Amino acid sequence: MDHRQWTVVGAPSSAGAHTPGVERAPAALRAAGLLDLLRDGADVEDCGDVPGFRWRPDPAYPRGQNAGAVAAVASAVADRVAGALGRGRVPLVLGGDCTVTVGLVAGCARAGLSPALVYVDGGPDLYTPETRANGNLDAMGLAHMLGLPGTLPEVAGVGPVVPLLSPERVVVYGDSLPRGDHERDLVAELGLAYVPADEVHADARAAARRARAVAEGAAEAFVVHFDVDVLRFVDAPLADVPEPSGLSLGEAAVTLAELVASPRFAGLSVTEINPHHLPDDELLPRFAGVFAGALTEG
Repeated sequence: MDHRQWTVVGAPSSAGAHTPGVERAPAALRAAGLLDLLRDGADVEDCGDVPGFRWRPDPAYPRGQNAGAVAAVASAVADRVAGALGRGRVPLVLGGDCTVTVGLVAGCARAGLSPALVYVDGGPDLYTPETRANGNLDAMGLAHMLGLPGTLPEVAGVGPVVPLLSPERVVVYGDSLPRGDHERDLVAELGLAYVPADEVHADARAAARRARAVAEGAAEAFVVHFDVDVLRFVDAPLADVPEPSGLSLGEAAVTLAELVASPRFAGLSVTEINPHHLPDDELLPRFAGVFAGALTEG
């Protein structure tokens, strides 16, 4: 894949989120000039948005809210991702909540790939309806791609195979979870490769290279999930759910540039930007500039 040939897919959905807001992110990123910034160093086509969904309470299924909408959006994303890959292009999915990454990985599978996944996120999203009382599926996306016990068949089954991922094809990257945390314990129990925030702080390029090496060694191609809640919220108040600690924008940019530069890199999703949280009109264009620079570096 040539990371200078991007196909942009908008996924304006907050179906898996806590509340509405992130469904506005694809339009906000376009308005902030992301595509024009990418075009300064790449060939970019915008294939528009898949049908979206604005979050609403789902009292009939409180432990897995809006699962049907989550699955429908992910499936539509998967169709467009598969089409882009079939033409030798690299999909860039603009979420939306984290569950749109199910569509990115499922689209790879529909295109005949068995990708690895580098999961750059403030938490690895390994909850299930059995362990997540408030039922927001964006905290369960990776669990569904791994087909963990208790996950929902309609979400886990978006792709042509279940599970979409095996543990050796996953790298969890950038979180600051303490020892004893449920998800961190699951990372260890499942044997997932783990690059914590402390390692990124110490040397972001070396940390990204380790993640890249694991992904390259695990599969013929890999994709990247990037949730902006991996960033320190006080430095980059973009995320739907603020995280008090995290990576700097510079550390994230170094990480993305290193991953995208791999000849086995095959696609990227950016998720969980809530335009309601922006303190001014300058932050999102600044983020878009850093993000686009990382994707077109080299």
